[in-house]
Amino acid sequence: MAAKHNDLVFSGVQPTGNLHLGNYLGAIVNFVKLQETHSCIYCVVDLHAITMPPSVWGGPEELARSTREVTAAFIAAGIDPKKNIIFNQSQVAGHAELTWVFNCVARIGWLNRMTQFKEKAGKDRENASVGLYDYPVLMASDILVYRATHVPVGEDQKQHLELTRDIAQKFNNDFAESIAARGYGEGFFPLPEPVITGPATRVMSLRDGTKKMSKSDASDYSRINLTDDADTIAQKVRKAKTDPEPLPSEEPGLAQRPEADNLVGIYAALAGKPKANVLAEFGGAQFSQFKSNLVDLAVTRLAPIAGEMKRLTQDPGYVDSVLIDGAARANVIASETMSAVKDIVGFIHKR
Repeated sequence: MAAKHNDLVFSGVQPTGNLHLGNYLGAIVNFVKLQETHSCIYCVVDLHAITMPPSVWGGPEELARSTREVTAAFIAAGIDPKKNIIFNQSQVAGHAELTWVFNCVARIGWLNRMTQFKEKAGKDRENASVGLYDYPVLMASDILVYRATHVPVGEDQKQHLELTRDIAQKFNNDFAESIAARGYGEGFFPLPEPVITGPATRVMSLRDGTKKMSKSDASDYSRINLTDDADTIAQKVRKAKTDPEPLPSEEPGLAQRPEADNLVGIYAALAGKPKANVLAEFGGAQFSQFKSNLVDLAVTRLAPIAGEMKRLTQDPGYVDSVLIDGAARANVIASETMSAVKDIVGFIHKR
């Protein structure tokens, strides 16, 4: 039986709580689109969440709440849990099991080059968890335990996807004879490709157009949370920082105007049109007029999601049933992969 890799998309989101407009426009909108063209697995990566100290992810109760909130956001935004697989990572043992095999394939030199570890560990690197250091290997397992072929990644994860490809290639090379002898052709694991979804929407703080929108910002007015109601959304947009000049008619006019660029970008993303079209419509207008239109658009797009998220999070039994059903379906695929990996490596196991 030759290795066959049908198009399958894997995406993971950390349950860090307080999902905001940046998460929605930067990732979830694309997840909703991808389900129309691909088979998709959407994972709430709770194993990744605990690589930082509990003070960062909030402890057990907060982790469970955040996991349900991300799941509710997926569903509220339009991801169909029957058509796709939605589950939390810790329910499928294959993620952790394959990570150990990959730990023995990956090389320390590869992990030493990972820039995200250096950023997250900071100056006190010796005190970081082994899990944080090994995070990219777990990410490789997340993808490859389903033999996924495509992964939507932002700029900060591109290096990790390259590592995933390196691990897959080295496994295929290290066990080439065993893979061929068992009828898997030239390679068992695919080399997953990044999904190109057009220019990613980079959403900046509503208080400072030079900083990314973040849940960790002290000011709640810096971000629009996916749980904000219509009145809160309107208030935050109206209070968003701007400059005194009217909007330009063409994109070069946004240079050196980060707040204007950010608000135009948000409008364009919510409206599903290029920035140039937005500027053609509003060029020359004052921000008061533009913000009024942005409020209407943002409330129309986001308030129904907030309402549905609120309804879903008040029904944790339903959300948990989605995760349990998704995990059962994910486990069928992961178990098949792990059974093959054990055969290839030479582990004796129950079939």
